[in-house]
Amino acid sequence: MARFEATTSDEGGNVRVVLAGECDLEVREQLTATLLAALQRGPVVFVDLGSLDFLDSSGVHGLITAHHAAKESGRKLFVVNPTGAVATVLDLTGVGALLSPPAPDGRS
Repeated sequence: MARFEATTSDEGGNVRVVLAGECDLEVREQLTATLLAALQRGPVVFVDLGSLDFLDSSGVHGLITAHHAAKESGRKLFVVNPTGAVATVLDLTGVGALLSPPAPDGRS
């Protein structure tokens, strides 16, 4: 069984979901359910990937599913702090660019 944890907290009117461990097929439903629930709690959801060690296509699918749900409901979902292999997967798939928050100066 893969080690995976998703912790959700409210921060200044937005929501932060911290993912830790390994995000793969085994936890796909848990990931998707957590992200969809977070979208109901606030207008902007930040998914913090700093403690995530592994992300496969199932995890990418969960992020994209939540992104589409956010768009359909007029909300936003961003990923922050990807590192190592997780950052590489996001870059190779284009999901990193798609889900990156806007730059502080307003440029993407």
